[in-house]
Amino acid sequence: MRGGPTITHLDDLDWHDVARQRLADGRVVSIREKWFELGPRYVVFYSRWDPGALGPLHGHTGDHSVFILEGEITVGDVVCRAGSHLMLEWGDMFGPMEAGAEGCLMYGVVAGNARPFLRSNEWAAFLAERGAEELPVAFPEMPAHLGPDTPLVNPTE
Repeated sequence: MRGGPTITHLDDLDWHDVARQRLADGRVVSIREKWFELGPRYVVFYSRWDPGALGPLHGHTGDHSVFILEGEITVGDVVCRAGSHLMLEWGDMFGPMEAGAEGCLMYGVVAGNARPFLRSNEWAAFLAERGAEELPVAFPEMPAHLGPDTPLVNPTE
């Protein structure tokens, strides 16, 4: 127990690039996140997707709630506009994802350590289909439970 609430203002958090792509039209787009919490029991994030930014079909190790605050994002074949809520249980996957013409701002909570899992062959095919390429990002140092040595889990393969 913390003995009371932890209160954090969005302006006090740093942006972290978590993904970057070069699109077919030559634009470089990013997905950036601010993390309110990065604990082993839950992760709370605020995420800004540039217009056209892409995300893979993926899931996280924990139940996952996302609320679209601004803009829109297409998830699979469904356009999710501001005010849309997405809910996934542990093991569920969603995507692929593509931010709309004005980008997308979202707030999310994962009940669990949030370690991602995906089908990398499908992600590569999705990028190729759109003429996009994944670019490297300097990912920040993560807590041990989210680090590179933590094995990825894919309950669907």
